[in-house]
Amino acid sequence: MDVNLADVHAEITDVFWKYTNALKANDIDAVTKAFWNSRHTLRYGTGENLYGMEAIARFRNSQRGQPVELEITRLVITAFNQDFGTANCEMNRIDLGVSCRMSHSWVRFVDGWRIVAAHVSVAP
Repeated sequence: MDVNLADVHAEITDVFWKYTNALKANDIDAVTKAFWNSRHTLRYGTGENLYGMEAIARFRNSQRGQPVELEITRLVITAFNQDFGTANCEMNRIDLGVSCRMSHSWVRFVDGWRIVAAHVSVAP
């Protein structure tokens, strides 16, 4: 197994930052599009467990107009072979005054990289 091939690592890093910047800009359409459009996709949040793209899209649509101020303080991206990787970060949610963690599992599909599983939690 190839771990952290430079080109794959760079691609996952790029899609992670595009997602994070869309989140900060409250670009709900871009944030939603980053997820795999499947009933198998999931997102665990600080107050919700979302199973399937329909539930994730409903949640994201409820977030429109709510600014997200965050600062990534640590980021670890690991690529496995050509088509799978993880992005895990620690961040400060400036708008909420808390430290959090965010994890993504990214898969390369024909139409590009998509999040297949995500988790956000408040740090202890």
